[in-house]
Amino acid sequence: MPQGKPAGVPCVQLLDDLRCALFGKPERPACCSGLQPTAEMCGDEREHALRWLSALERETAP
Repeated sequence: MPQGKPAGVPCVQLLDDLRCALFGKPERPACCSGLQPTAEMCGDEREHALRWLSALERETAP
């Protein structure tokens, strides 16, 4: 997504099993490879991580 991705919109590189198609590849965007998840961010369930990411998107929106 050369122009970026709006908050709440799934990335076009997201596979059916929710993995990144570009993970580990040089063409993966710096904003993605620079995100270093922590246990606090991931929590114990997917919903926790999604809430964290949603808050991060809101806080960094233009």
